[in-house]
Amino acid sequence: MLPGDVTLASDLDALDKIRQHFHLPSAVLLGHSWGAVLALEYALQHPEHVSRLILMNPAPASGADLAVFRKAYVQALGAGMNSQRDIIASAAYKEGDPEAVAARYRLHFKPALKRPEDYEKLMVRMRAAFISQGKQGILKARAVEDQLMRDTWQVEGYDLLPKLQTLHIPTLVIGGDHDFIPVEIATHIARALPDAQLITLVNCGHFAYLECPDDVRAAVTGFFQRTEPTRRPH
Repeated sequence: MLPGDVTLASDLDALDKIRQHFHLPSAVLLGHSWGAVLALEYALQHPEHVSRLILMNPAPASGADLAVFRKAYVQALGAGMNSQRDIIASAAYKEGDPEAVAARYRLHFKPALKRPEDYEKLMVRMRAAFISQGKQGILKARAVEDQLMRDTWQVEGYDLLPKLQTLHIPTLVIGGDHDFIPVEIATHIARALPDAQLITLVNCGHFAYLECPDDVRAAVTGFFQRTEPTRRPH
């Protein structure tokens, strides 16, 4: 498959094919970060096939909230923003050099995590992944990401929030009080969904499953217990 073959539509189709492969009439859908946007797009297209939604550290679901995030992001990076721009403008980064890409993401995710040890753990994993991908893999992934952005955030007037009011799907929204995506963005998504609960984890950043696994497990377990369908006695 070529990078140009991957679009929002093809991603949604792939998700539904996975559901069909396992013969599931409906499934629990979990999305992290921008994956939460993908999960919402799928739920809007196939609400009958989603039994529950879990949106972890969700990215903006509207152009207005994207602007909020970008403003907060620039402020959080501070002087690092100029350093990141220099890396992105470099020939090495444009060519997909793994070390240049790793250096860019060290800056990108610096304000995203609460604890330095979690940040370093993530950076080790990401650098290894970039090296494993190699230049061609990185450039293909970048092209796919660019196309998905054109299909969502770059669409004029992009805004899922009003549409979410039609989704009567039990939903758990998990945010972190040290996420570099402002908590108000998760709040807006939770408020738009008729049957959603927002949990904000304390001392937790953008990668809740890595930084606060016990809290995430407790939140998800409680969510399933609360939303378990009532079984009629035989």
